[in-house]
Amino acid sequence: MNFIEFEHIISKIETSKLGGLEAQFKLAPRLRLQYNEEFIANANPKKAAVLALFYPNYLNETCFLLTLRASYKGVHSAQISFPGGKFEKEDTTLEKTALRETNEEVGINSKYIKVFKEVTDVYIPPSNFLVTPYLGVTLKQPNFIKNEEVETLIEVKLSDLLNSNSITTTNVTTSYMQKVEVPCFKLNKYIVWGATAMMLSEIRELFKSV
Repeated sequence: MNFIEFEHIISKIETSKLGGLEAQFKLAPRLRLQYNEEFIANANPKKAAVLALFYPNYLNETCFLLTLRASYKGVHSAQISFPGGKFEKEDTTLEKTALRETNEEVGINSKYIKVFKEVTDVYIPPSNFLVTPYLGVTLKQPNFIKNEEVETLIEVKLSDLLNSNSITTTNVTTSYMQKVEVPCFKLNKYIVWGATAMMLSEIRELFKSV
């Protein structure tokens, strides 16, 4: 999608109805339970926020950023995700969490970002986080500077996300499931599954609806 076209549809995205859990669970593992609000509240999850940052590349194509996390001792080690992280008291809002973490992880100052949509929270059982995703835009191709939390920056064209050929399945093994087939996106040869794929599924339907 050309970035000029993208700018024209932002106002429509701002007022569009979210697909919610129905959209998210199209890319959720079959073993993934649809936890209700009462269960999540009783779990007292930690709050976090991420940012799907859209921008033009050198060909003026609309792109967004994913990151491959660095390896560490934790359940989200070496996973693909949006920039983001845990809510801190000084943030005051989850939107500010998403912007602060984006600045820390990939070096983009919040003054260059316009947040234009909050999408549906995703509960992540293994780490007991409730993550709020935001959509933001910056009008120029960023000069990303990654920190030690990020192994690789992954620039994805929005048109690739919207292409139905990007959706496939893969077998995964984690600390809590063995060789399970899960739905996923294949983007730039990277396999994206789990919570990030669920967020992308809702974002994909949002853009396809306008």
